Formats: sequence, structure tokens, C-alpha cells
Amino acid sequence: MAERINRREWITSMGVALAGCSRRGESRPNILFVLADDMSYPHAGAYGDKAVKTPAFDRVAREGVLFTNSYCASPSCTPSRSAILTGRQIWQVGEAGVLYGTIPPRLALFPHLLEDSGYFTGYTGKGWGPGDWRAAGLTRNPTGREYNERLHAAPVREGIDPRDYAANFEQFLKERPQGKPFFFWLGSTEPHRIYARGAGLKAGKKLDEVTVPAFLPDTKEVRSDLLDYYMEVEWFDEQLGRALDILKSNELDRTMIVVTSDNGMPFPRAKANLYDCGTRMPLAIRWRDRIAGGRRIEDFVSHIDFAPTFLEAAGMAVPEGTAGGSLLRRLEGNEPDRQRDHVYTAMERHTWCRPDGETYPMRGLRTDSYLYIRNFAPERWPTGGPDFVSSNKTFHGDVDGSPTKDFMADTSNEKKYAREYELCFGKRPPEELYDVAADPYEVRNLAEDAEQAATLARLRGTMEAYLRKTGDPLIDGNDPWQAYAYRQTTGFGASFNSALPEEERRKAAGRGPHKPE
Repeated sequence: MAERINRREWITSMGVALAGCSRRGESRPNILFVLADDMSYPHAGAYGDKAVKTPAFDRVAREGVLFTNSYCASPSCTPSRSAILTGRQIWQVGEAGVLYGTIPPRLALFPHLLEDSGYFTGYTGKGWGPGDWRAAGLTRNPTGREYNERLHAAPVREGIDPRDYAANFEQFLKERPQGKPFFFWLGSTEPHRIYARGAGLKAGKKLDEVTVPAFLPDTKEVRSDLLDYYMEVEWFDEQLGRALDILKSNELDRTMIVVTSDNGMPFPRAKANLYDCGTRMPLAIRWRDRIAGGRRIEDFVSHIDFAPTFLEAAGMAVPEGTAGGSLLRRLEGNEPDRQRDHVYTAMERHTWCRPDGETYPMRGLRTDSYLYIRNFAPERWPTGGPDFVSSNKTFHGDVDGSPTKDFMADTSNEKKYAREYELCFGKRPPEELYDVAADPYEVRNLAEDAEQAATLARLRGTMEAYLRKTGDPLIDGNDPWQAYAYRQTTGFGASFNSALPEEERRKAAGRGPHKPE
């Protein structure tokens, strides 16, 4: 198979030959891939959200194409980014499919394929990770040469990354060899937590501007936390705007600009979950030289579609084993919308939050009308549970530490908001089924509703067929993920396989994660 031979030989024999037939030299597009960290749909002005201001994203959407049904492959940083880089589902990428994993060298990564075919590649901020990409023998950074030396001149508020993404992008362009097309990965660490508490209110945002998801308590504490999240979304958008300004005099229209997020917002029942708030992503693509602006695409697309899209745009062959499909013809208007009416999502291990590194295996199937989720180990806690201190030094470790989590974990609030607490922290049945039109926040499980039995059986069969076709070990009862090392630099992971002593548990309780590298 193509991914098992030397990548440079494969590119020489196939990719460059194709490029020579269609798009040589100046006709090959530049590619700017801009990735937020923990941003959910629909938190952008282009989607009608009036509480958050995103003029740069809105510009890309207005001058390009706005997608309304875009989904990440997994609602966790590392597996989501692995799926982007490979064009594969997370059950097809081995140890790259878990947080703090590594990347098997057999996998063809699209930035490497572009580089080998003549592209100048680099990244700033957060590339692939967190994890150790070298551990399995990979010899090149997954996203290209690192550009992280330039920092913001003035101190930034708490929780904001000091790295100046736009300035680093500008440095990358200065070092670009003349005549070479470029690929650049601009990886923001916003709006990942931590946040400056109360930043939204201090900036003049109003509590009544917030739309509180139906699975969270509608209180001032939660609303304020959501405003702080909006502030980091706006910071991300400012950096996007600066990057666009840099490109103005440097081939803006011949650059394919893709703006999206890796997974959903860091709130309970969002990030690290297969519900829409964890997997449904903002996505806008601008390429004025090739695609008409001012359009919306309602088609279902996945992050596994990016790799084949970029490769086809560069005139290159797509490696054998790629699960995604190119979006290029739909972007160009050469194919009608509604080419795909569903997508798949998946989750294995996020934080080390269960004894012996137990996973919480989930697979999701999202259609126009329904979300179907299969929980393969319903006896386990989806959040890690109330008793085990995770690698994030907190209980319910797959839920990021936050004012919202603190509020819900308070004993009196837990009782007052018992429904919301159970939705966010409770165990789950083997199957979940949601009517997304009637229940957009997916809080009423219809899996045991007799009237939905035929729908449940149909979606179950569709998912099982796809998992078998694409080689998911879970469908035959196998679980390789639990054996994968948790390569966290602080020492948690494979050696951290039991609950801490009581005194350390008390110290650890309530401490949320820091902004990732």
C-alpha cells in the first residue's frame, strides 16, 4: 500500500508527475490553514451569533464559502489533528488517535507530501499535539518548520498565548524561497482554557447576550464563563485578521485560506464528547483565484476531507487508504451541494482519567435529522468519574477545569441542577439517539422510544457497516488504544495507573488544566 513505501519515492513517482501535468510553478496555490483550539459552531458572526464579534472569519466566509455542517473527526486535540494531517479516521491512525500519543511513520502526512513536491512548509503556535511525534520514529515535524520565536510586544491578559502568530507568519513569508508555493499552519491556542475570569464583563459584554446550551445551568456564573470564552474567540479572530492583512500584499487571492477549529468549546458535555457542541465546527474557505465568494454549503463535510482537498489543489495524487474526499469540485461549483448526508465521529482516550488508562470508546453518526452515538463501554464514566484524579489534577478529568465546572460541582448546585449535572457528568447507556431538529442541544435520548426503533436499527446498521469497511477494531471487540502510552512530559501516563493518596487528592481537587503547548 502507498503509505508503506518511502514517502519521497512515492511523491517523486506520483505526486510530482501529476503536478507537472496540471499546476506547475506559480499556478500551484499557497495554502494558509488557520486552526482555533476548542471553538464550537455557531460562535461566529457569519452564523448569526450576535454575542461574539468575528470580522475576520466573517470576511473569509463572505469572500469565500461558508460551511454549515462541518465536523471534526474527534473532539480531542491530538486525534483531531491526526485526522486532519492524514485524511483518516482516528481508528485508522494507531497511536496518533489518542491525546498525548505519537505518530506512526507509516502514515502519509499531507504537509510532508506538499514539502516533498516543492512546497515551503511551516507552522506557528500549536501544531500537531499534544504528544511526542518523534517517539515512533518520525523524523520531521508533522506540520513543517517551527516559527514561534516572535512574541507579543506588550503583555497579554491571562490565558492568552504570548506567541505572536501573525508576526511569525510574516517571518515565515520572508524566509520563503522565491517562486515556491507555501503551506502554513497557523495554530492558535485560543479559545482553549485557561481564561481571564470576568474578562467578558470587563470588556462590556452583557450576560443577557449569551445563549446558554440546554445542558448547562442558566446562571450568571455560567453566562459569565461563556462571555470569557467569547473573548478568546475574538482574540483568535484578531490574529486571523492580522494574518490576512499580511497576505494583502503577498498573493492573498492565490492563497487557499481555510479557517476552522480542532474540536468544541471547553465546557461540560461539549469538548471530549460526540454531541454537536463537541464536534460541529465553524468552517470558511476563501480562494478568490478559483472559487466564487458569497456561498453557503450545507453538505456534510469532515476534517478528514482537508488532506485530499489540499493535495488535489496542489495537483497531487491522494495516498491509498485516505478516508476523506476532496472538497475542491464543490468549492469550485462543479458539483452540486448535498453530496454527503452524514459524517462519522469518534473518541477513545482524552485525559488519563480512569484507572490503568481506561478509554471511553465512542462512535458517532450525524445525519441531517439524527445523531446516533454508540458507547462501547457504558459501565465506565464518560468524564472519568468523581473518584479518580486525572492527569489534569482534577476529578471528572475529561471536563476541563472552569468556573462552570466549579459551579456545577458544588453540592447545593448539584442538587438544584440535577438534570444538567446528570447530562454533563453521569454515566450513559450503550446507545443514544437524538432528533436534532426538535432537540438541537441533544438532551432527550430517544434510543428506547419504540417509535424510533426503526430509525435506531437503520443508523446502527449503517455505522456497523462503515466501521467494518474502514477496519475499526472496536467492531470486533478489540481495543488497542488502552495499551498506548500516555506521553505527557509531566510524568503522568502509563506509570499513573491508580488513584492518588487521599492527601494528594485533596490538593488536586478543583485544579484545572493549563493552556497547552
